[in-house]
Amino acid sequence: MEIAIRLIALAVAIIIHEIAHGFAAHLLGDPTTKDAGRLSFNPLVHIDTFGSILLPAMLVLTGSPVLLGWAKPVPFNPAYFKDPKRGIMYVGAAGPVSNLILAVGAAIVFRLFPIGGVAGLFLVQFCVINVVLAVFNLIPIPPLDGSRVVVGFMPDDIAEKYLQLERFGFIIIFGLLYLNVLGFIVGPVVNGILGFLLG
Repeated sequence: MEIAIRLIALAVAIIIHEIAHGFAAHLLGDPTTKDAGRLSFNPLVHIDTFGSILLPAMLVLTGSPVLLGWAKPVPFNPAYFKDPKRGIMYVGAAGPVSNLILAVGAAIVFRLFPIGGVAGLFLVQFCVINVVLAVFNLIPIPPLDGSRVVVGFMPDDIAEKYLQLERFGFIIIFGLLYLNVLGFIVGPVVNGILGFLLG
């Protein structure tokens, strides 16, 4: 039951995360996400075979204390933005911000209405997963959302070179995860936020 709840909470969190990216682009004048049918809560249009199914399943089966995953990135075209670099920054920030909003909402409901059982477990897991996703995605390593945010503050020439790291991004991320470097950095931040939200 707990595994099922965690997987459902993760699926909802990552789908809303991607929709938030697309909605931010849509608000900035880019119709690409909407035209691609990705401003939808239908999970089938967002599923990524590895990030949405295989990775979460492996983490659960190996007893990992952290559950991570991702959906297919929503397409967007910065050429539609009045200020492309600033637009990319807003679109990148929209996903983690949506996760933080979801975490705060779940924590408020849990604190105001301290229910137990399946509903209470879902609220806690939903809060935890959204905080982990938000903090993890804000790490400034391409292609994570944090890299899109910091690019908004970089000079164009430096930003162009920095974004070239994206081809090695997942190698760097998994290497840092394996060495527990990210856990050492992310863990205290996540625990601090959760301590504030859930008590």
